[in-house]
Amino acid sequence: MTSMTGSKPPSAAELIKNHKVTIAKGVVLILHLVGIAGLYWEASRPFFQLVTPLHLVLVTGLLLVFHTGFNRHFLVFAFSAFAIGMVTEIVGVNTGLIFGEYHYGPVLGPKILGVPVMIGVNWFLMVYVTGGVWYRILENDILAALAGAVLMVAMDLSMEPVAIKLDFWQWETGGIPLSNYLSWFFIAFVIQMLYRKLTFPRDNKLNFFVFINLLLFFFVLAIIL
Repeated sequence: MTSMTGSKPPSAAELIKNHKVTIAKGVVLILHLVGIAGLYWEASRPFFQLVTPLHLVLVTGLLLVFHTGFNRHFLVFAFSAFAIGMVTEIVGVNTGLIFGEYHYGPVLGPKILGVPVMIGVNWFLMVYVTGGVWYRILENDILAALAGAVLMVAMDLSMEPVAIKLDFWQWETGGIPLSNYLSWFFIAFVIQMLYRKLTFPRDNKLNFFVFINLLLFFFVLAIIL
């Protein structure tokens, strides 16, 4: 039958790789489901707030396990995403410019000039997963970067009320200013352009699954908290 159809069964290496992807997807799903449950119940919420940085590190680490090429361009992209995110947030927190008047709470871990290091990791993660959604669908770099930035704003819209409720950060004025979303979009677009212009392998079998989990994680929490 194999010779008649021209296809051949997957190799042992492919089967092992697919098995690893399935296990990783299960871990990602469990992490987010447990996170939703733990943050929903008031008795367990303080503990799950404190382990949020660990959750972020685990998800990012799992995603990078399935990244297909750590060449120089990828390292430049990863560092740039982290650095641009951190610098703009540091300027924003300390001046009130860029995003608006806000400050970070204590639950996201160690800070540099008022900004948790995990925020830089989060910028990298969000650009990586949203850029990965479009890289095969849209060939034009500018359109793909715009689409990626739009996805990041959509994620921020669902993330903001959850972050405020869990004391990740707080807005000084109480409401979320429009400047936050406009600046978020512009900065995201800049980093998305780096994602598109730098040359590195972008295939990642875990990418879209992580994106959907992150989006639904904050969407569900925004409804139930």
